[in-house]
Amino acid sequence: QVQLVESGGGSVQAGGSLRLSCAVSGYTYSSNCMGWFRQAPGKEREGVAILYYGGASTYYADSVKGRFTISQDNAKNTVYLQMNSLQPEDTAMYYCAAAPSLDICRSWRRLIWYEYKYWGQGTQVTVSS
Repeated sequence: QVQLVESGGGSVQAGGSLRLSCAVSGYTYSSNCMGWFRQAPGKEREGVAILYYGGASTYYADSVKGRFTISQDNAKNTVYLQMNSLQPEDTAMYYCAAAPSLDICRSWRRLIWYEYKYWGQGTQVTVSS
């Protein structure tokens, strides 16, 4: 059974940083496709960043490129999202997700939330101006 458990959310001021963690179990994530998504109130869930090939390949939404970094620690079975230069528009519930196939990450579907099968419960990030 795949389980994803996020942590690390919180409240910060604009310009601050947070690191989100996603503890993974029951999923062969070392070679598969995982990502971070977010959903703000009244908005559709959107892809933020994904990684695959054991973390060797990554992809970011334009809105976070250069500010966010996704990574993984195989020894700890954990995927991270380092978020720097946070802005109020980054305020959202952040979710860790795993895809059923590596092909998702290698295709144009890589940031499409409904292509991902396994989800964590989410962690809230709030950025104040």
